[in-house]
Amino acid sequence: MLILRSAALFVVAALFEIGGAWLVWQGVRGHRGWLWAAGGVLALGAYGFVATFQPDAHFGRILAAYGGVFVAGSLLWGAVADGYRPDRWDVTGALVCLAGMAVIMWAPRNGG
Repeated sequence: MLILRSAALFVVAALFEIGGAWLVWQGVRGHRGWLWAAGGVLALGAYGFVATFQPDAHFGRILAAYGGVFVAGSLLWGAVADGYRPDRWDVTGALVCLAGMAVIMWAPRNGG
């Protein structure tokens, strides 16, 4: 159950962080206005709280592992929201990052 909870929290974090950054990008570079950018800033602020709900208490471990989710999530967001088509190297790199995330978060540890 802890792995499912942790994975779900990583997905929520990615939605807030990547979605927030995308809203800022659209507000500024896409000339959609400051309300879009402000929505992005709020989402990015919410992202900052999500990691605190992870079952593991080590900040460095959580953020390092989340990096793998961020990489894969960013490619997926770009494909869905902007029509970007990742090539095989993008996908391979994202899979490597996700594998690294799994090792960092869920490798068996002796007391630590």
